[in-house]
Amino acid sequence: MASVHQEIEITYDANDAFELPSLAGLVAGHQGVTPVVEGEAVTQRLSTTYFDTRDYRLTRAHLTLRRRAGKEGAGWDLTLPDTEGARQEVRLPLGRATVTVPAPLSNMVWALTRGEPLMPVATITTERMMHHLVDATGQVLVGVADDRVRAERLSGTASGGGQVGTWREIEVELRGVDRGWLDAVDAGLRDLGLSVAHAHSRLARVLAVGDRAPASSGQGKRKPKRPSPKSPAGDVVLRYANQQVEQILANDPQVRLDTPGSVHRMRVATRRLRSALQTFRPVLDAEVVTPLRAELRWLAGELGAARDAEVLRARMTAALHHEDQQVNLGPLGDTVDIDMSQAYRAAHDELREALNSERYHQIVLDLDGLVNAPPLTDKAARPAAKVLPRRAARAYARLEGLVTAAHDAPTSAERDVHLHEARKAAKKARYAGETMTEFFGKPADRFAKAMETLQEELGEHQDSVVMRTRLEALARQETAPTAAFAYGRLHAHEEQRGQLAVTRFQTAWRQARKKSLRSWMT
Repeated sequence: MASVHQEIEITYDANDAFELPSLAGLVAGHQGVTPVVEGEAVTQRLSTTYFDTRDYRLTRAHLTLRRRAGKEGAGWDLTLPDTEGARQEVRLPLGRATVTVPAPLSNMVWALTRGEPLMPVATITTERMMHHLVDATGQVLVGVADDRVRAERLSGTASGGGQVGTWREIEVELRGVDRGWLDAVDAGLRDLGLSVAHAHSRLARVLAVGDRAPASSGQGKRKPKRPSPKSPAGDVVLRYANQQVEQILANDPQVRLDTPGSVHRMRVATRRLRSALQTFRPVLDAEVVTPLRAELRWLAGELGAARDAEVLRARMTAALHHEDQQVNLGPLGDTVDIDMSQAYRAAHDELREALNSERYHQIVLDLDGLVNAPPLTDKAARPAAKVLPRRAARAYARLEGLVTAAHDAPTSAERDVHLHEARKAAKKARYAGETMTEFFGKPADRFAKAMETLQEELGEHQDSVVMRTRLEALARQETAPTAAFAYGRLHAHEEQRGQLAVTRFQTAWRQARKKSLRSWMT
């Protein structure tokens, strides 16, 4: 079974003449008089085989996949790029396979490999002297590895096989929770003349790979020109579409790992791309993009199920916690939290299955086609100002019609339906504005931000509708009077919250209807 760990570390280039000082002396003065000592040094020998595609797609994207043998740290691991200062490492037991990557890891990188075989590309042998900085309780604060490295490229890869050479590295890893100790060691080593390693990984150094690869794997990716007043409409749309494709693919492994915020980011990028393909369809071949829009809708739905369960769990937990401070709910809060957590876990498991499906794989390949061979129509060559603003105006007109329908709705239930549709229309209008911000500048940016405000207020209202529905279902299942009463109080709170959101929306809508906000679309 895979385990996930966070790594916070810094690697330095060092020559043979460098002498590693006492770690305790290196951090002297950090955090006042906190006593620290250097633990006994440990000698290790590590033998590691690295895996990648023949053209190094993982390495170019700053991912490292390896199989390590020996007594220390044996097993498979996949290291993902930095997220907020830390790298994530997915580990699996060694197993019997030596040249076949375990399915959980190969699945995690499919969006980068596009199904291309993963093969051994290099072997690295490390003679390591491991030092530890330890506090008075025996807690290891920082690990410092003094490594002599010998590397060899394997045949059958883009660079060919052969000995690469040997070098020395100093690797410092945070082991405790206080980042300050890592910073103190870092400062001390820099004062002694060490500098951070030039290559982003050992494998990148061995393979002579530096720059990150583009999100798509195809050759000859079309790079749209920077938008200008005379830019073709197709270039403006493709610039935005390419950004969303990159976001979808970059978040794929993070979603599989359930990294906080990753499902939301991937879902938003999927929705933005689908909206752009729909809003600006005159510049794109309908026969190509219509099926892709349908598949993106499916993907957004799979992501949405997990995201909605996540949001509902957070909102329900917060609401129950607040209510528990007013009325003693007993074990009710814990029960609901467990139920909500199980619902989210089930939804995320289904999402992972969807990302491993052939249907999703085909979407990734279709996104390659969109980026590498954009299906542009004749209108795509016309100036953006002649084609695109009217599409944003249409998105706004639909929003306007739905707001009117909500205002005229005879019942609150019908009003809620129209407001829900208005939220989706505001989102499309916002995305249309965002697409053209670089081209139209501040006017388009102000419009997009105004639409975002409308979307957020209507989203707050919709969340309250969903919460009320869930609370009603829970109340019907409840037999304890205290719990039923609590659900009733929460329902009333949610009803009030939803109405306040509508009031704020109405205020924002009056601002959004100002002609100056929409003048750039005419």
